[in-house]
Amino acid sequence: MAKNKFNKAWLNDHLTDPYVKLAKKAGYRSRAAFKLKEIAEQERLFKPGMRVVDLGSTPGSWSQVLREELVGAHGVINGSVIALDMLPMEEVAGVHFILGDFREEAVLHQLEAAVEGELLDLVVSDMAPNLSGVAVADSARIMHVCELAMEFAMNHLKKDGVLVTKTFHGSHYSQTVELFKRHFKSVKPCKPKASRDKSAETFLVARGLKE
Repeated sequence: MAKNKFNKAWLNDHLTDPYVKLAKKAGYRSRAAFKLKEIAEQERLFKPGMRVVDLGSTPGSWSQVLREELVGAHGVINGSVIALDMLPMEEVAGVHFILGDFREEAVLHQLEAAVEGELLDLVVSDMAPNLSGVAVADSARIMHVCELAMEFAMNHLKKDGVLVTKTFHGSHYSQTVELFKRHFKSVKPCKPKASRDKSAETFLVARGLKE
């Protein structure tokens, strides 16, 4: 019974959510698109000609925003957007999608070929683990996903590059922030309006790799 109540409550929130309606109207694959749009506007993330990787990109709403922001004259992307995920993703025009685990060498070889061996300007990650409801286990999983995004960024970003990654408030949160601060010159939390009030999610915007 409790589970049914929860499902009904979630469905009601989803159906009445203004961002769900806006996403449908704008042709975005999920409401998450507005989270990235808001962060990008606040932090002035985008510039012409940049190389961007979208980690854990499926279903593709963040890739849609990245493409939209980098499209120049004649509808051609001024820069490059590479999307990576272990799950298939419907094509986004102009976005190079790589299916696989970015920890695997074969996948990284595909990425390096796609960016022609150049370093990245921006890495974005809306990845989140499957949660069990057991606080200690979930906290460890969330931190691990953040660490994976951070390690990827450290290996592929330019020195003045930017990483945007999702995390959640919990027992791991301060540890995650401290870890990021050890490797980036600036680490700023960001809670977009499109992120539900009830949600513990927040985003970290990390700038400039330390030597």
